[in-house]
This record gives sequence, structure tokens and C-alpha cells, in this order.
Amino acid sequence: MIVCKGKAELEKMREANLIVARVLQQLGLMVRPGTTTAELDAHAEQMIVKAGGRPAFKGYQGFPATVCASVNEQIVHGIPNGRLLEEGDIIGIDVGVLYKGYYGDAAWTFPVGQISEPAKKLLQATMEALYLGIEQAVVGGRVSNISAAIQGHAESHGFSVVRKFVGHGIGTALHEEPQVPNYGKPGRGPRLEAGMVLAIEPMVNSGVPDVRVLGDDWTAVTADGGLSAHFEHSVAVTDNGPWILSQLD
Repeated sequence: MIVCKGKAELEKMREANLIVARVLQQLGLMVRPGTTTAELDAHAEQMIVKAGGRPAFKGYQGFPATVCASVNEQIVHGIPNGRLLEEGDIIGIDVGVLYKGYYGDAAWTFPVGQISEPAKKLLQATMEALYLGIEQAVVGGRVSNISAAIQGHAESHGFSVVRKFVGHGIGTALHEEPQVPNYGKPGRGPRLEAGMVLAIEPMVNSGVPDVRVLGDDWTAVTADGGLSAHFEHSVAVTDNGPWILSQLD
């Protein structure tokens, strides 16, 4: 069942997502050679708790950390640890927060120092795909219009979209209906209505779209060892167009 939110609920979701946005902004400033993913995780948890929230991912189906930190060929669900970031790496950081009964969720992929031109192009194309998908989050549209916009842009740049993981509705639960794939033909799936909130999150690979999951049962990596980028916003569908809840003003 798809749950549409009222104005008061959307305001609460905006509060939760602003915490997410501020955490991502701060972690982005910390991303540099020599920083560990565990340090990023600890700082995120400290910020979330100080803001009166709770880490949404920690303990979720057994996930052991506050953020997902996915480096280079890691697509999503990377577990923070003592790994040192190195010059030329890229790192996708996914942050979730529960605040006043509502969830916020967003992700961003950051360069570590100077990165290669192919890596820059991957990050740029994935970020552009996210915003092109968001443009389709309008009343009367279809979920797959978002999907098609993301896939079309990523593939036009020679990249592939991951099919194993998809975006989702979000609200009083971290994952709600509908699913929001990053691929597909337009004009399909549920019709978008005012009050729907969607976590739109393209995951784009430099090579093949195929995925394998490591022995920790969480970390998903590209099957060919190529780079992967992940960008995500929580977006409300409104009568005035898409409202990006997890974007700072």
C-alpha cells in the first residue's frame, strides 16, 4: 500500500532529512586520504544523536553500523571499518535517520583527493541521472518515468544501472511502497500522487550492471571490479512539483 503524507507529516520528514543532509555535508568535508570509514561512521552517529535522531540503519536487519560506506567497486551497503581512504578513491556514503517517527534517507558519492577523469565522469553522470529522475516526480506521472530518465542518462554516457537494488517509498517506515527501479520503460507502474515520498537512488557502474555480495552478507560489489557511484535524495511529490527533502537550502 502506498501511503500519501499530509503537510504536517511532510514537515516532519523534512526535519529528518535535514539531519541527513547536514551529516552528509560534514562527512564530505572529512573525506580525504588517511581517513578511515570507521571514523566517518562514528562522526555520523555522534551528529545524529546530538540532533535528537536515531541512526536508521544501525541494527536494521542486522546491519552493524550507522552509515553505509562503499569504496570504489563497492556499490552499496559497505560496512565501515579501519580501511584508510586513499588518493584517487571514490566513496559512496548512505545516511538514514529516524526523527520524531519519520525517516530520512540520502546518499552521495565523494572523490578522495584527485580522482581519474573516468571516475569524474561516472560521478557526474550519476548525479545528473538522479536530478533527471527527480524532475519526473510530478503529480500524474508514473514511477517508471523516473526509472527511464535515470537509465537513459546513465547509458547515454556508456555506463550501466544496477538492477538488483532499487529506490523506494519512505515515511514512518524506512522502506515503503512503491519500489523505484533505476531502469525501465516510461509510462508504467503506479501513478504519482501528491504526498507520496520517494527515495530515488541511482546506482551506476562503470562496467557491467551485475552485482555480487561479499562474505559479510552486506557489501555489494561490481561483478567486474569496475567503479560504482550512488546518489540518493528523499523527494516529496507535491502539487508544486518535486520537493527534495534531503537537500540543504
